[in-house]
Amino acid sequence: MKKALAITLGVVTSIGGFFDMGSIVLTGQTGARFGFSLVWVVALATITIVLYAEMAGRIATLSKRPVFDVVRERLGPGFGLANLGASFLINVITLVAEIAGVAIAFQLVTGVTYYLWVPLALILAFFVLWKVKFERMERAVGILGLTMLVFAVAMWRLHPDWSSVLHQTLLPSKPSSETLASYLYVGVALFGSAITPYELFFYSSGAVEEGWNKSDLLSNRISSYAGFIFGAVLSVTAIGVAALIFQPRHIGVHDLSTIALGPTFVLGKLGLAAFLIGLFMTTFGATLEVTLSNGYIVSQYFGWPWGKMLRPKQAARFNLVMIVSLLIGAFIVLTSLDPVAVTDIAMVFAAVGLPLTYFPILVVANDREYMGESGNGKVLNVVASVFLVVICIIALAAIPLMIWTKLGT
Repeated sequence: MKKALAITLGVVTSIGGFFDMGSIVLTGQTGARFGFSLVWVVALATITIVLYAEMAGRIATLSKRPVFDVVRERLGPGFGLANLGASFLINVITLVAEIAGVAIAFQLVTGVTYYLWVPLALILAFFVLWKVKFERMERAVGILGLTMLVFAVAMWRLHPDWSSVLHQTLLPSKPSSETLASYLYVGVALFGSAITPYELFFYSSGAVEEGWNKSDLLSNRISSYAGFIFGAVLSVTAIGVAALIFQPRHIGVHDLSTIALGPTFVLGKLGLAAFLIGLFMTTFGATLEVTLSNGYIVSQYFGWPWGKMLRPKQAARFNLVMIVSLLIGAFIVLTSLDPVAVTDIAMVFAAVGLPLTYFPILVVANDREYMGESGNGKVLNVVASVFLVVICIIALAAIPLMIWTKLGT
């Protein structure tokens, strides 16, 4: 049973990447503006995150140390510090969007402005991080996050012309009403939202938290493959619902309440209820992931005790970093910044920071000192290197496209 439930580490991580606040907004916008013509980006991101998550989990499983810790030792404190600074900043921006997402979920249920729900979101996150064991937290978020399958059900119930969907997916072309720059920008943001660096920090640290060993290498492979493919299915079906409902009616997606109309239109109150539960669980799960990720990377860089397997007193600085991260994120949410705009910016900067995380993983996965006979093979290295080039190109293009298109408008 424990081996079977190990998959939830991949599921909860994929929920944070493929279907957190940023991904929900972006998939809605993508489907409403571009139909199925950017599904190929989700496929590209899925292959990338599966390859590198499996490597990150394998590194953590065999070395008994998370990726960030090994990278600091292998590539030096200077590179590690640059990675730490960039990753912490990206995580904080992402955390702002996730906390806002949790608060907005309460707003959609009650009608009370989300600003008043931010303290409750903060208290809930703090309580879970402080009191709930890692495995219980992981299982709960992974299982309840399954409610987002409401998008898959809604898409199926819409009875799309599957030949047309397949044609748009395999032979993509931008709508005549959109510029090439906007098409590329949304593609870059969609890619960045799916493979944010904190996913790998959380995933590899989670493997250490759960005490994986060499016998768990198969569990790591299943968890990374099945978990992230599940996240990709959620993402594609959310794009599909928006493409089938909003695009033909020329409805723009600018907030979460509009996205909620998709499953509600098809499934009524049951669809709305499933969406609201899923919205809360995915954004709350991502809040926990990002907060833990900040605690992990700072503690691992400086060599402090870390992890939920330790009592708070045993890992005081680890818990302090998490508390500070939550407070900073909540403060920024309360400054009245547009959460959707913050989400867009977070996804772009996530794309910019990708090489700092993905390149070291490829290096360490080939280090026989850490990996022994379980290092990367030649074929995997070739494929991973190709995708690393793609990551670097996207990172270089992200900010110019953001400026040129004014956040895709």
